[in-house]
Amino acid sequence: RAVAMSVSHSSRLNKLVREQYMRLPQDGLVQVTYVWIDGSGEGVRCKSRTLNKEPKSIKDVPEWNFDGSSTAQAEGSNSDMFLVPVRMFRDPFCLDPNKLVLCEVLKYNRKPAETNLRHTCKKVMDLVKDSHPWFGMEQEYTLLGINGHPYGWPDNGFPGPQGPYYCGVGADKVYGRDIVESHYKACLYAGVKICGTNAEVMPSQWEFQVGPCEGIEMGDHLWMARFILHRVCEDFGVVATLDPKPMTGNWNGAGCHTNYSTEEMRKEGGLKHIEAAIEKLSKRHDYHICVYDPRGGRDNSRRLTGHHETSNIFEFSAGVANRGASIRIPRQVGQDGYGYFEDRRPAANCDPYAVTEAIMRTTVLNETGVETKDYADH
Repeated sequence: RAVAMSVSHSSRLNKLVREQYMRLPQDGLVQVTYVWIDGSGEGVRCKSRTLNKEPKSIKDVPEWNFDGSSTAQAEGSNSDMFLVPVRMFRDPFCLDPNKLVLCEVLKYNRKPAETNLRHTCKKVMDLVKDSHPWFGMEQEYTLLGINGHPYGWPDNGFPGPQGPYYCGVGADKVYGRDIVESHYKACLYAGVKICGTNAEVMPSQWEFQVGPCEGIEMGDHLWMARFILHRVCEDFGVVATLDPKPMTGNWNGAGCHTNYSTEEMRKEGGLKHIEAAIEKLSKRHDYHICVYDPRGGRDNSRRLTGHHETSNIFEFSAGVANRGASIRIPRQVGQDGYGYFEDRRPAANCDPYAVTEAIMRTTVLNETGVETKDYADH
């Protein structure tokens, strides 16, 4: 008996008909899709316009605007918000010469919108650029049917317990690989620095990794990878959620583990610099927990329980090859004496700008306590 999966109506439209139109020439005109973070701090929005020629750099893409009252970013009486292009990618959906453009959002007075966390992150990254910070972020997510139930799970009940699903192979082990591989290819085409993917511990949960990226590039590439993920899922008629604990009970949550190093950590003898950075992080645990999810730690409190490969949210810990610690030093790094470390605390729905900025403030700018310093424009 055929089972009707819970997918969206639009995904059932005839995609071959769409391809007929996608092949039509554009006569030198270019579609540019502007992408931005909305007032939730988690959602992305987009809209498109025509340019008369292909932009060769971000400077060739003009500013634009949108109705902030419809994205929880402005009042209706003063709703225009500015879209300021910051990074350009190839468009894997409409293909060359069309572009995807990530934008910062500014208010009517040209001050950053509340959820524009890129603005201060860029300022901090400019300050610390001589330390050449590299990041790699591991984005976990869960595929859901349009009904909100994990994709591929039984309609009434649960799959077998965790164990065979992580990096699994086979129709009874993994759900939605078509989506994952399409997303991977789309990111490569776009120029996103995606570097890997795997099935995760909970069935219908997946992960992709972005990096290494230096400085502000990390947040830019991860946000565009998220946009592409949601857009690919739209085509397949399913939903990707970044909720840190989409299923209660004996199931793994979803994080965004953040791998980090400075130039001195990557050199011979760098382990002492890694240990010094971890010592600084240990004294500022509460501050980091507050910025590692969009709700000041409330989302992560559902995930960081000390179980399911997590540390306890109330305690800071570090260890070599320890996936139950706040900070993990990879075994190879411990043996080599240099490399990087992994902060396992960020939630799947974290803002990568907030996470990378916080790490730099603590480990390079030597900030302490829960307050952050306001630096003048560099």
